Amino acid sequence: MKKLMSGNEAIARGAYEAGVTVAAAYPGTPSTEILENMVDYKEHIYSEWAPNEKVACEVAIGASIAGSRSLAAMKHVGVNVAADPIFTYTYLGVNGGFVLVTADDPSMHSSQNEQDNRYYAKFAKMALIEPSDSQEAKDFLKEAYKVSEQYDIPVLYRVTTRVCHSKSLVELGEREEFGFKPYVKRVDKFVATPANAKIAHGKLEAKLKALEEYANSSPLNTAEYNENTNIGIITASVAYQYVKEVFGEKASYLKLGFTYPLPMDMIREFASKFETVYVVEELEPFMEEQIKAAGIKVIGKELIPNMYELNPDIVAKALLGIETATKTVDTDVVARPPVLCPGCPHRGFFYTMSKKKNTVVAGDIGCYTLGGTEPLNALDSVICMGAGFSAAMGMAKSFEVTGRDTKVFGVVGDSTFFHSGITGAIDIVYNKGKMVPVVLDNSITGMTGHQENPGTGKTLMGEDTISLDPVDVLKAIGYKTVAVVDPCDLTAMNNVVDEAMNATEPYAIVTKRPCVLIKTLPPFKTKCEVVSDKCKKCKMCLKVGCPAISFKNGVSHIDQSMCVGCDVCMQVCKFDAIVKVGEQ
Repeated sequence: MKKLMSGNEAIARGAYEAGVTVAAAYPGTPSTEILENMVDYKEHIYSEWAPNEKVACEVAIGASIAGSRSLAAMKHVGVNVAADPIFTYTYLGVNGGFVLVTADDPSMHSSQNEQDNRYYAKFAKMALIEPSDSQEAKDFLKEAYKVSEQYDIPVLYRVTTRVCHSKSLVELGEREEFGFKPYVKRVDKFVATPANAKIAHGKLEAKLKALEEYANSSPLNTAEYNENTNIGIITASVAYQYVKEVFGEKASYLKLGFTYPLPMDMIREFASKFETVYVVEELEPFMEEQIKAAGIKVIGKELIPNMYELNPDIVAKALLGIETATKTVDTDVVARPPVLCPGCPHRGFFYTMSKKKNTVVAGDIGCYTLGGTEPLNALDSVICMGAGFSAAMGMAKSFEVTGRDTKVFGVVGDSTFFHSGITGAIDIVYNKGKMVPVVLDNSITGMTGHQENPGTGKTLMGEDTISLDPVDVLKAIGYKTVAVVDPCDLTAMNNVVDEAMNATEPYAIVTKRPCVLIKTLPPFKTKCEVVSDKCKKCKMCLKVGCPAISFKNGVSHIDQSMCVGCDVCMQVCKFDAIVKVGEQ
């Protein structure tokens, strides 16, 4: 049977067919839908949203040690969080097969960088597999578990945004009931003391040499020869689709699905047949560097850019000098920068902070990153998850030692608080930070599409569970005052911020109001409306940055199809020109 599937759906299906029994992840675009679709197989696979990627990886590693085939999934920057256990587990080796899915994001569609995680395979000394479409995303995963168990090594499974989210037909297979490998206590294998690790490192180097031999005969690496061409192209992942579209039968291809260790003998033989050999890969010259180091003459980043996603047009222009390889429609596209949704509970906090002088706000990764966009412009930094607290602590200490009288606020969301905010909050209170940690609690993991987290009372598999409250956690770790406020009540929000700025003891803020897009919320019965005759055209309402508000025909206008009646705009209007309508 065939089914239209995205790459993420296909990975979940591949895990099912491969006999995986434990899967863990932290949601992050473009990887999120892998675990969301794993729930379809909950009779066979235990799946969880872990508090962060490190925990997810460690859960999957523990399952592997116990004898299960296991999977951890995360976006590319999540692998940075999970790096600690990964580097050690490659030394130790597996029991049940272990696969780590890294979903890279070339062009940074929803990320703060576009790091090329293939280098993690080389750095951590683990096997690397890269599918190029949905069918391969499913099928290659099954081979990944065979490699993991046969060579006693974790496998890095690298996909990209285009592979994750593009859909194609997938031939479905049956589940392989792998069962469980027996668990036997092995201190020498799974206890990473220096003495054991020294021995394990030597074994790992031998495994990598054996894996290179495997790579040269792997079914994941294939050569496609066409007659009457002097062009050979070495490629992998979705870049293969682009070069095929551009060159068709005018080139021959070495398509690599197993990309670390590289099949150097296979590459050398392929390259020897052509006058010109290109290496086409997205982002960094991962393969190119190794191929050139082996003395094989190829052309790569001299022509192919190492920034952003590739596409057929870029490949055609770089390698053939053709301006466009596909037909395009000549049209002007209106820029539409991302903004906080109408009724977003974060808007009230950021509007309040935008009016405060002599303050700094360190932001974080999530919907609230958009607090840094115009017209709110209320953030001073965004680095990574958790840095909303810990970077703010560093800023506050710097201001303190240099005598600058500036109050620092650090912002994280509820899911990020559980991910990596708690340790930052502890650092602040333990080291007497003169700053204010703020948890923007909207009762869900918002930016990635409403996944459960430790504060929602539900697990990924739909089970009721304990609901942790950031307020209780902050009190437990030593904050004398934890102010709880509805951020859409601007007067209350302003008063709490003023109180926090003058506090002399550990003071934290938790804003509580659910995301307006949560499906279980009751329907919105009231909306806001502009009374045109009262509008003084001051445009103060536009400064809250709500996309439902615009300026039409010389007065403010609220789009009724977008408004949810949060009334933040009504509160900032000094002329009572905005009123609530509908059922009160």
